[in-house]
Amino acid sequence: MHIHILGICGTFMGGLALIARELGHQVTGSDQNVYPPMSTQLEEQGIRLYNGYDAQNLDSRPDLVIIGNALSRGNPEVEAVLNLGLAYTSGARWLYEALLKDRWVLAVAGTHGKTTTSGMLAWILEEAGRKPGFLIGGIPLNFGISARLGGSPYFVIEADEYDTAFFDKRSKFLHYRPRTAVLNNLEYDHADIFPDLASIQRQFHHLVRTIPGNGLIVSPDVDANLAETLRMGCWTGVEQTALDDEAGEAAWRARLLAGDGSHFEVWRDGQLTGTVLWTLTGRHNVRNALSAIAAAAHAGVAPDQACRALQRFQNVKRRLEVRAVIDDITLYDDFAHHPTAIATTLEGLRAKVGGQRIIAILEPRSNTMRLGVHADCLGASLQAADQAIVYQAPNLGWDVGQALEQTGNVSVFSSLDDIATRLASDARPGDHLVFMSNGSFGGLHGKVEEALRSRTAS
Repeated sequence: MHIHILGICGTFMGGLALIARELGHQVTGSDQNVYPPMSTQLEEQGIRLYNGYDAQNLDSRPDLVIIGNALSRGNPEVEAVLNLGLAYTSGARWLYEALLKDRWVLAVAGTHGKTTTSGMLAWILEEAGRKPGFLIGGIPLNFGISARLGGSPYFVIEADEYDTAFFDKRSKFLHYRPRTAVLNNLEYDHADIFPDLASIQRQFHHLVRTIPGNGLIVSPDVDANLAETLRMGCWTGVEQTALDDEAGEAAWRARLLAGDGSHFEVWRDGQLTGTVLWTLTGRHNVRNALSAIAAAAHAGVAPDQACRALQRFQNVKRRLEVRAVIDDITLYDDFAHHPTAIATTLEGLRAKVGGQRIIAILEPRSNTMRLGVHADCLGASLQAADQAIVYQAPNLGWDVGQALEQTGNVSVFSSLDDIATRLASDARPGDHLVFMSNGSFGGLHGKVEEALRSRTAS
């Protein structure tokens, strides 16, 4: 079968393309924003990409068109699909019908940490010999790919609450029917489709309604929004997680042996079950690890075995990923785009590097950020950095300088070249430069790398 995917370079749709290819289908796709790492990953798998949407991309008359949720009526290729009478569906529905309905699905949902926790869970199952399939909204470095079929009933999926398609406005995760569900956290996000937190909670509760009674929900003890969601009705066993300095009666707990989260113990029902010493940092990653360990235990992996696996976990691309070290200046690429994720990432790095200087460079690019929903709390999220540079993009719908005028460590730039010039001039040995964007940031990383290398060579 020839499957053509619209929006193929999105993290979910790109993973879908890899699975369709592995199932033996001919796969092509179109996207308006073709950039690495997803474009590189797809091309390496022999998948033809069309840069831009055009009716001519359908001249081959594919057997099925899978339409991503970023596309809507008026898109020339969507209009061509309808006018030509081609068969079409959503990515989430295709995935369930082609694969998930026959698998033990382990779904990881939540506002933050989905990608990292999914990567951890898949790696734990892999190390335990379970040969899981997975579809993750990023590229776990242990695997080097974002999706695969796997060789067992187990399938790990990052479960996004974003809507399914222009013709199906339910959250994508409602199609997955998980047996094991991780609910990492819940905050207001996706302001372009959800009017308020309650509307997101409603979708999460719809997800809870699909989990069988003999399944499992893993949820943090400290998240009031999730607790309120579960009080709407829950028919599945719940195991809670917490850090050891938090009150409550969570069955799964972590005791930090290092303040930066790089070394911790895992306890279950008051019994020490394992220790993790790894390269990741931050309390948020310890929480992610607890969730993954608890979910893996539901699939039969002993906690001590899971802990040993995590000691070899290499994280996911673009999650505080070290891109380069030049003249003792470390450049990181990070996907954080919500104030909570920005804050926890910077706090984790601060705990690791101590008094060394951190410079955060942020592109407010997500739909929610462009709408200015989090403008009032953005400044506070950058406090762990010594300096912060925020990019005022031409299409940003609010004034960053005005919103952050009371934040002393923030500078606002409307030119990427000016940011690169500033960093190349001011960065000094021992600095940590953290580029934070859910897109390509206009190639800013590369510009700064090149400028720093030129400075070092001169």
